[in-house]
Amino acid sequence: MTIKKVLLLCLLAFCFSFNLHSQILEPVKWESSVEKISDTEFNLIFTAKIENGWYIYSQEESDGPLPTYFEYKNQEGNYKLVGETSEPDVKPKYDKIFEIDVKKFEGEADFIQRIKILNPALKQVEVFLSHQICDDQKCILQDFNFNMSLDGSEVAKEEIVIDERSKKLSEELNLNVTGWDKYEQQTVEEQSNLSIFFLGFLGGLIALLTPCVFPMIPLTVSFFTKSASDSKKGLFNSILYGFFIFLIYVLLSIPFHLLDSLDPGILNNISTNVTLNIIFFVIFVAFAFSFFGYFELTLPQSWSAAMDSKANKIGGFIGIFFMALTLAIVSFSCTGPILGTLLGSSLTADGGAMQLTMGMSGFGLALALPFTLFAMFPKWLNSLPKSGGWLNTVKVVLGFIELALALKFLSNADLVEHWGLLKREVFIGLWIIIGIGLALYLFGKIKFPHDGPLQKLGKGRITTGILVITFIIYLIPGLTNTEYANLKQLSGFPPPMFYSLYDKASDCPLDLNCHKDLSEGIAAAKLENKPILLDFTGWACVNCRKMEEQVWSTIEVYDMLQDNYIIISLYVDDKKELTEKEQFQYLRTNGTVKNIETIGDKWGTLQTINFLNNSQPYYVLLDHNMELLNVTNAYEPSADAYLKWLKTGLENFKK
Repeated sequence: MTIKKVLLLCLLAFCFSFNLHSQILEPVKWESSVEKISDTEFNLIFTAKIENGWYIYSQEESDGPLPTYFEYKNQEGNYKLVGETSEPDVKPKYDKIFEIDVKKFEGEADFIQRIKILNPALKQVEVFLSHQICDDQKCILQDFNFNMSLDGSEVAKEEIVIDERSKKLSEELNLNVTGWDKYEQQTVEEQSNLSIFFLGFLGGLIALLTPCVFPMIPLTVSFFTKSASDSKKGLFNSILYGFFIFLIYVLLSIPFHLLDSLDPGILNNISTNVTLNIIFFVIFVAFAFSFFGYFELTLPQSWSAAMDSKANKIGGFIGIFFMALTLAIVSFSCTGPILGTLLGSSLTADGGAMQLTMGMSGFGLALALPFTLFAMFPKWLNSLPKSGGWLNTVKVVLGFIELALALKFLSNADLVEHWGLLKREVFIGLWIIIGIGLALYLFGKIKFPHDGPLQKLGKGRITTGILVITFIIYLIPGLTNTEYANLKQLSGFPPPMFYSLYDKASDCPLDLNCHKDLSEGIAAAKLENKPILLDFTGWACVNCRKMEEQVWSTIEVYDMLQDNYIIISLYVDDKKELTEKEQFQYLRTNGTVKNIETIGDKWGTLQTINFLNNSQPYYVLLDHNMELLNVTNAYEPSADAYLKWLKTGLENFKK
């Protein structure tokens, strides 16, 4: 939601030589029972028996799989829920399909809901269950209806009757896709955490240039080299000091792994959770004004005094550890906001706590290195610039960056709730204003509380100012309604191009010709004798926007799509209701019914039953007879690879 890197797709890893719809997959069997607690209280127990290699997921919302969902139907006047539906207490595990840590259950899982009876005549409780089931390669959806007897009597099974109209509309969802045997499906590689490590390392390097840390380098190195009985011991103590700095920042991330109350569902849900986005917006604004010098964010002075006292009294290894801890505490006013930025970035990423650990490790390593390197090569200290006003300049520049980042979190909340506060052009306009403010500061036109008199502009200020102006110029086309408004280098960070102040000529990506209705798209493909690009997408899908703004927008790919393909974009998260005539009941192979009430219901079900896949973006190349023209594709950031995929599909269509 996000900035955050969003979901990669679950892809088929084996081939079918027959219609997928004929493949009946029921890897989870459900059993229900009722436990009497008293005359008015009962436990409703739902037990999932899960086949080996398959998983079902927690009820908690996340940016990954769909949660397990219970709906207790005939409540009104009959009974009320006591607490929430309990589930097995498990620790989050890495999921290969969604590439995040998530709570998932295997083998057997019990869900229990206590109810209190309000109507003594109540004989049974109706419960609807919906959940997602995945193995390491694919996902399917299942729904169940339970009629649970409270008095032990046998509940007559309701015969599911689907009218002829629903049967006909259900049949239309089955595309009878063929050609699976011709193409070996892709697999998804796990992402490396190195990128977040280097991001943390960069943050640590920036923190070194702040007035809370930079002056400590020569002082601390001199202390170790001069106070030691010999140079080797001084070097060893400096290395140990640096190691303890690194260790302290790594240890700060450990609670995120251990505390069950901090669920990765929250970590990953930051991109769409309105409350968390607003909280982070406020925090980042506070960080910005702290860097501007209007107030200090510091830990209690007693903490640093206590650590410093222990370091002096204890000595030895433990004393050096407390010296490192003292540095971490006294430098918090400078490192805290940078760490906050790192924390916010990790919360929007799929890796959750593990990526946070990698980021904190990089941060700690960057802080620790100078104390070791300068102890090994003391003459290097003479090359360090002297402390001065430039250190405060670094803080203020960071304040402007924090302010710009804060807007992203507010934008996430705005997109989810559709407030319309931060349309794309408004967001970019605010970034331009922040950039102008930073440029004016760098050129000495505005000052902040801790700035001293500026005698002349240094090379650093001038160079940074020119870079900021260059970035502002780059942003300006983003305010227009032209072909240059697509700021590809920032794709996925500002609001999507369709979330605009301008009335767009088309609501298709990049104003390409596309169809939002499957039947219309197939008819157009037959009429124009072109292959079909079936685009399963979503309005809130960040990776979908990245594909459109970074890959589809390249000249070769754009021309290929415009000239040679019929694009059918099916939005699986579209909540617009179908007309009454278009709504129907879909009877699944397991005997359960799904009500198709919205556009998203229809296209999401079509994707699931034909491709056993429910992630976006998901791309399928088909001919008029619904035969595959190439492997299915997903998030592919390489425009060359995507173009090659399209060309292969076109060549196969012409054969």
